[in-house]
Amino acid sequence: MTRAAGAGRSNLTSDSVDNHDPLFLQSLGTPLRNGAPMGQHDVTPELDPAAIRAFTKSLLSDLRALEQILESDAIESGIRRFGAEQELILVDRAWRPAPIAIELLEELDDPRYTTELARFNLEINLDPVPIGGDAFAQVEAHLNELVGRVGDLAREREASVALTGILPTLSKSDLSLDNITPRARYYALNEATTRMRGGPYRLQIEGTDELRIEHESVMLEACNTSFQIHFQVDAADFPLYYNIAQAIAAPVLAAAVNSPLLFGKRLWRETRIALFQQSVDTRSATPHIRDLSSRVRFGEKWIARSVLEVFQEDVARFRVLMATQIDEDPFEVLASGSIPSLKALQLHNSTVYRWNRPCYGIAQGRPHLRIECRALPAGPSIPDEVANGAFWVGLMVGMAAEYGDITHLMDFDDAKANFLAAARHGLKTGFTWLKGGSPSAPELILGELLPLARHGLRSAGVRGADIDRYCGIIEARVASARTGARWLVESLAAMKDSGIRSERLAALTAAIVNRQKSGRPGHEWELATLDEAGDWRGNYLRVEQYMITDLFTVREDELVDFVAFLMDRKQIRHVMVEDNEHKLVGIVSYRSLIRLMARQGVSDYPMVPVREIMEPNPITIAPETPSTDAMELMHRKRVSALPVVKNGKLVGLVNEASFIEVARGLLASTLREH
Repeated sequence: MTRAAGAGRSNLTSDSVDNHDPLFLQSLGTPLRNGAPMGQHDVTPELDPAAIRAFTKSLLSDLRALEQILESDAIESGIRRFGAEQELILVDRAWRPAPIAIELLEELDDPRYTTELARFNLEINLDPVPIGGDAFAQVEAHLNELVGRVGDLAREREASVALTGILPTLSKSDLSLDNITPRARYYALNEATTRMRGGPYRLQIEGTDELRIEHESVMLEACNTSFQIHFQVDAADFPLYYNIAQAIAAPVLAAAVNSPLLFGKRLWRETRIALFQQSVDTRSATPHIRDLSSRVRFGEKWIARSVLEVFQEDVARFRVLMATQIDEDPFEVLASGSIPSLKALQLHNSTVYRWNRPCYGIAQGRPHLRIECRALPAGPSIPDEVANGAFWVGLMVGMAAEYGDITHLMDFDDAKANFLAAARHGLKTGFTWLKGGSPSAPELILGELLPLARHGLRSAGVRGADIDRYCGIIEARVASARTGARWLVESLAAMKDSGIRSERLAALTAAIVNRQKSGRPGHEWELATLDEAGDWRGNYLRVEQYMITDLFTVREDELVDFVAFLMDRKQIRHVMVEDNEHKLVGIVSYRSLIRLMARQGVSDYPMVPVREIMEPNPITIAPETPSTDAMELMHRKRVSALPVVKNGKLVGLVNEASFIEVARGLLASTLREH
């Protein structure tokens, strides 16, 4: 999802630190891609109380200045524009993340391309277009051109571009700070959020599988890639359209889900929603019940009067996360007849992650307001993304014309609950809708919302052929229930008896890249097959790709007889010994059990505690250990198994059987070559 800022040019999406306003970034010291400094001051996770007070004063001044701008009717009106931000992932020959973004940016030398949090991500900022005519066809053509340029340069480095909400082959070790983009603002974001959390980043997401992990940095957020869209509105109409954006967020997301997998686990249909909320959550636990708001948020209520309500609410609820020196007095700028950029407000707004975010910007000397939809994933194809955008814009216009103020027709809590349900279940969601209706997602989308979107696009002057094309993609996708999320899950299921997990995930990524090149929307894609991953060797580079994670363990005070039971029933030769905090304290091998039986006899050994026969302080490796190093260590130390440990805690195991798959792949590859 959205990160801190990169360099960019002034356009519809240039409003804040993570939307690349060059005037704003000058004050933050954002470096140019050739390394030359762009400004004088760095954004920092400010700790100095005086600096916090100075920034807060500027923030409050910006709020008052915005109020004056609104009262003077200076906000641009009478035109609707559509803009977009495309996030993408770079993958190498093994279909794993390729940290080459900085090198590609230097060659691209185009302000429409910018950095993201991780070195394997890029973002493209599209020029805004007035809504009407062939606007959406223009967006699709521009995306094909701009993504294609990245792909051409990536191929020179034996890499590719993938458009997907969460990359299937992404592993936890890819999210180390070694892969953070080397820009001061990203380090500042990591330091600020880590300090405010007061502890590790914890994920707990449940779906078909369950994921529980800890991480040491904000890099978990780099898992997410999105297609963010912007809709420019008049100041007077902002409450009307913002409330509609909140109401339609759920059904539009349900039709667009494309992120069901994280680290190989089958979780929510749009796992990005849960992942993003937890990965940048700065809240800590309280000793008693207290309402603390997440910085990633849907909101608490409809808005009634103006955009100021949203900005004021966020300033009131959320402490300053990052600060910088502000050299602009907005009232002096207004008195001179110019428009202030409201730098402090934009920086604070960039650290509050509403799924529908209000944005203030300046284009061609005129201030404007827009609503940024941040919930939609990247992929599965460019036509799919543009169709999602057209569906959303058509609904914004069509719902306003049909219903006007929807706050009298729907409870806000229902809109919020619908959104979370859509993220969990996609097209299997049942909604609580206007006037108390309770349609299923397909019933609502096909029966009511698509006709409204078509009407909205027609009234906005969009040409008929484009309405048919993009609404037709949504209709076919929903009618067939073939979302990107379903394609991924079904492809994975079809390969469940083939290869190992890392091979299956590599095949998914390879299929994504290859099918995107065809230009066909995702509901027309054939399922992925294992042989699409190509060279098997990329699936065995690090032990985390194939280590055993479904472990059967014991405590050191348990009976050895229980160890024998596990070895017999589960056909395993090694049992790990861990404490209550999952820290590894020993290992029991099949040989040590045989030795005990020979020494004490079969009738006596069951009452022996595990601690008496376990090997304490076993040789261990980290998940990111190269496979060649693991094999060499096993040979040199003459051990047949290596526990895999991260931060002292047991996370997996590799043994001799693990490398049988490596040998299988090597033999098959050799035979094919001859």
